[in-house]
Amino acid sequence: MTLERFNQLEPSEAVAVLRPCIDVSRWIDEIAQARPFTSIEALLDCAGKAANPFADAEIDSALSHHPRIGERAAGSNAEAALSRSEQAALGPTDAQVAAELVAGNRAYEEKFGRVFLIRAAGRSSREILAALNERLQNTPETENPIVAQQLREIALLRLKGGVTA
Repeated sequence: MTLERFNQLEPSEAVAVLRPCIDVSRWIDEIAQARPFTSIEALLDCAGKAANPFADAEIDSALSHHPRIGERAAGSNAEAALSRSEQAALGPTDAQVAAELVAGNRAYEEKFGRVFLIRAAGRSSREILAALNERLQNTPETENPIVAQQLREIALLRLKGGVTA
């Protein structure tokens, strides 16, 4: 969708465009209400500011929609389709890396009580596994800001891919 068209949408339609980027109502509402934007850069700047910081409850809510790394997102909604596309870009994963991702996901969930989240776009499955193993060493106080940053990156990448000049 072009920026011009995004600016012209009814508020409920703009919300529907933004929700697949990250399902955080405050973030969505701030961007939808800030329209019209004069450029993609202005849109992304607004979105970045609205995403920093995400509250803990917003992070928990957003994470409830994310599949485990290496698992296919269920559902036919736009967010699930974006997730499948992002993870498909990882390319084929060998059996050992896949097994280590499953074990790492399980260990992460046991330690932190939520799914491991990382911006998959631009990363290989081996890079993701290395990051997962590194982040398993974190404390919750160290990990929480990293998760928030990954959510911001995902949201902005999705927005940039969904609204163009």
